[in-house]
Amino acid sequence: MKKLLFAAYSLDIGGIEKSLVTLSNYLQEKEYEVTIVLEKKQGTFLKELNKNIKVIEYKPDESKNILKRKIKNLWNRLKFIVKYKNKFDFSASFATYSISSSFISRTASKNTCLWGHADYLTLFDNCETEMKEFFVKRNYNKFKHVIFVSKEGRDSFIKVFPEMKEKTLVCNNLIDGEKIKKLAEEKIDEEKDEGLTTFINVGRHDEKQKKLTRIIEATKRLKEEGYKFKVLFVGDGPDNELYKREVNKNSLQENIVFLGRKQNPYPYYKIADCVILTSEYEGYPVVFLESFILNTPIITTKVSDYEQVEGKYGYVTDKKVEDIYEKMKLFIEKGFKIKEEFDSERYNKEIVKKLEKIF
Repeated sequence: MKKLLFAAYSLDIGGIEKSLVTLSNYLQEKEYEVTIVLEKKQGTFLKELNKNIKVIEYKPDESKNILKRKIKNLWNRLKFIVKYKNKFDFSASFATYSISSSFISRTASKNTCLWGHADYLTLFDNCETEMKEFFVKRNYNKFKHVIFVSKEGRDSFIKVFPEMKEKTLVCNNLIDGEKIKKLAEEKIDEEKDEGLTTFINVGRHDEKQKKLTRIIEATKRLKEEGYKFKVLFVGDGPDNELYKREVNKNSLQENIVFLGRKQNPYPYYKIADCVILTSEYEGYPVVFLESFILNTPIITTKVSDYEQVEGKYGYVTDKKVEDIYEKMKLFIEKGFKIKEEFDSERYNKEIVKKLEKIF
């Protein structure tokens, strides 16, 4: 039985964390021995891991005393090296933002992997210098493999680090289709408004990436033209209050409803007619897969892998309010009929087949 290790920061609610849990459970069920190392052994998703998955905490010292912090962190590293040096067949830094995860992965096996969840060049506003600094701090060139969850992420990485081309590959996130369908059946207080088109946005309220002001502005225009509809915002984040102020300023309280963060967002997909994603950038949008599985059409901006949506599962829009407004209007007037049933099991098998080649 091959031993796999994944290193991350925590298992709090988030796209990376959800992807790690889904991947770990799937691999454990295929009889791999899976270990997860976390900087903080906490988070809602901890209880969703299969019971046979081992979780270890590797907690860096955060003391304000620099000398004390350096000594304790050096001691922690030495202990980890003694106990786990090359004890695994494969090890991955799954949370790229975590520097400790990079060290853990490079220690635990010779078959090391850095996992990229974004188009980092876009993330760093096309500043190659900042992107280089980010990856140098994570010793990117000491990894045997670099996986990206989208083609766009891989392409931007190769543009900045062309010497790494042969080490990179694309593996989209896995998805637990049966679990999502089951969770979608849970009862909620809200009910579907029959005869009223309902859009839903699920995700972190972070304007730099998610650009929910685009939805608010498009909603304002549609309301002014007399269209009857509403938008559900499921999630929270640093710009939650900004969005509420914009909604109140434009008197859109009846059109845009803030439902807050939901551990289980899937029943809300079922009371919506259309998912709407207006992000400036994404890694691989898990919301695509969720909407495919729940047979909810989607409107999306041209983020990573938007081609999977176009013509089959919904409408694709430019990143301009005008075009988002037009696509929302089109959906209100004509709807969208999904052209192809999504097979999540076949999708997962194809991805795992790629991964098993490097395990």
